[in-house]
Amino acid sequence: MPLAPQSDTPQKPQRVPRERDPEVIAAWLESDWPRIKKRARRHGAHLALIDESGLLMGPLLRRIWSPEGKTPAAAQGGAHRQKVSVAAAVWLSPRRDSLGLYLHTLADGYFNNWYVTAFIEAMLRDLAGRFVVVWDGGPMHKGEPIRALEEQFADRLALERLPPWAPMLNPEELLWSWLKWERLSNFAAHDVSELDGRVVAELATKREDQGFLKNLFHASELPLPRTLLS
Repeated sequence: MPLAPQSDTPQKPQRVPRERDPEVIAAWLESDWPRIKKRARRHGAHLALIDESGLLMGPLLRRIWSPEGKTPAAAQGGAHRQKVSVAAAVWLSPRRDSLGLYLHTLADGYFNNWYVTAFIEAMLRDLAGRFVVVWDGGPMHKGEPIRALEEQFADRLALERLPPWAPMLNPEELLWSWLKWERLSNFAAHDVSELDGRVVAELATKREDQGFLKNLFHASELPLPRTLLS
């Protein structure tokens, strides 16, 4: 019996970069990701995925309940372009039995390769042991400061790259979406200091939230190690 033809429905197109190569991404998942996990396990190292994002003073607006005919207002300053930048590492413990979140913010600044270097140095100072860091190929992850960092901490730090144009493999993309659209939507801070404090407070609640951190992986296309699937 032939199948009934599917009817069309209105749908919003998904933005897909022309530079994305599905074959490269599939090959990375098949060979590089297992190799990276084995490397971390062999050295008894944390496996950390690192990413950066930014939040502007102007809030992201979402629909909320309001009496009919009374449109709610989100008061905001219109004469400045201040922002808060965030760097975060979602890490898997050396024993592969727990996840954690490490973060720093910059009020009215951005994470270039110097600040990213300082972020990793702080992480190595605050968390004991070795680290295998996985991140994208952005300019803040390259250059002389990063090379010097690798040399300085050669006994504790190894750096690995995600495939190009593959944000779906980074669980932190879901962290940023949760922060911006669920926790901070419609929030109009009075100044950048207030925004910074709110960002830190929201993320601090998830530092050791195992269910939340696991869900970041489940919502991405990066497979969790089997020890954390249960």
